[in-house]
Amino acid sequence: MTNTILVRDVMAKPVTVAKSAPVTDALDKMLDTGLDPLVVLHHDEVVGTVSRQKIVEKLGARHSSEVAPTAIHVSNTIDTEFTIVYEDQEIDVLIPLLQNQAKLAVVYNEDNKIVGQVAYGDLLAKMVPEGDLSSVTEPHHVIEAGERMVHLRRKMVDEKIARYIVMADNKIAGLVSETDVAVALTKFREAVDDRHQEHQIRNILVRDIMSSPVMSVEKSATIPEVVSKMLSKNISSIPVTDNGKVIGIVTRESLIRAL
Repeated sequence: MTNTILVRDVMAKPVTVAKSAPVTDALDKMLDTGLDPLVVLHHDEVVGTVSRQKIVEKLGARHSSEVAPTAIHVSNTIDTEFTIVYEDQEIDVLIPLLQNQAKLAVVYNEDNKIVGQVAYGDLLAKMVPEGDLSSVTEPHHVIEAGERMVHLRRKMVDEKIARYIVMADNKIAGLVSETDVAVALTKFREAVDDRHQEHQIRNILVRDIMSSPVMSVEKSATIPEVVSKMLSKNISSIPVTDNGKVIGIVTRESLIRAL
């Protein structure tokens, strides 16, 4: 049936940010919409995308420590590689594009004007992988609640991991993602004087920035049930448990790869 569904049938209104805007505006829009990345425009033309990962890398860089977040522009974090589709193409064209590391497809009309975008959630609202939950469950990564945020950020950058399950006393205490780090770094840079940042930033712990409580699912849950929860709660990942013990995590990326 997918050959009767077109890109225009699944696309959403594009969420954009100006190339000249501060990264704080981009981050605020990501938090408001739950979307990552955003489409970057310059004089109404698409010039790239901006992601939480790029913002975290920029805000956490040593040479950025003396620059206020509001003075760092989207243009300094832009990714000029982005995926394009046309609204009258069939939906099947989206699957390999979004499976190949792209988190978002920019949709153009026949006049080459942007008319929409397709993110993971847009496609999952129309197409759900078959099989049991184990087929879309990925290995999870764990960090202790008492670990320092600066160490977490370095692990994210070096290991290219977007989220960690936070543990305390051998129990799930929360979930920490690039979004949490980006928000924390922004608030810290704005609140602390430059002279004290180097020392004080080391006092921020993972428990101070994590999201909690965390929704999880038992391994007996079905894929449609998990997709429904993720879309209704606008979350990007759900830990999977076996009698309360974490055995993995389901992400929107893992679901898209299984299509």
